[in-house]
Amino acid sequence: MLNCIYPVTKPRPVENGHGMTFNNDQSHGSAAYKRVVADSSDFDTLPSICQVTYPDPNNLLQFILTVAPDDGYYRGGSFRFSFDIGQNYPYEPPKVKCTQKIYHPNIDLEGNVCLNILREDWTAVLNLTSIIFGIIFLFSSPNPNDPLNKEAAKVLNSNAKTFTTNVRQTMAGGTIDGVKYHRVLI
Repeated sequence: MLNCIYPVTKPRPVENGHGMTFNNDQSHGSAAYKRVVADSSDFDTLPSICQVTYPDPNNLLQFILTVAPDDGYYRGGSFRFSFDIGQNYPYEPPKVKCTQKIYHPNIDLEGNVCLNILREDWTAVLNLTSIIFGIIFLFSSPNPNDPLNKEAAKVLNSNAKTFTTNVRQTMAGGTIDGVKYHRVLI
């Protein structure tokens, strides 16, 4: 009879190079987890208008991005996005949603984000920082030609002044066309 005894090892905490240490016993050894640890080490290159927080410090695969644009239509607002990273990352993009109801041509009322690298243009060479910079770009240059919120895109295409008024009104928690928006002004 041959008895094989394997030592029981517990996953060790992993530092992401950004001064944060994570434990995630459930997916600690997964390729997705290791890639996210590597990706998150780039978060120190993000502009000061961004902040990444982890609601559960033991779960690196879910985090919140807060973007506070300092120019453009959305200046003065604070916008939160949830990132949910699956076990097939980086071969599949993370699920990204805006957690507030906002008036934006590329973000629908359910929080879905229209960003090509979250869909058909995703490749495994892209990383979390690529997505974050894509979201920042949507606030500085909304794209009315690839909208999820067709009404907002139509207004942006036809009358930039009305679009600006609508954005300011909705950021203050106002209502447009019967839809009440979250107050996001800081």
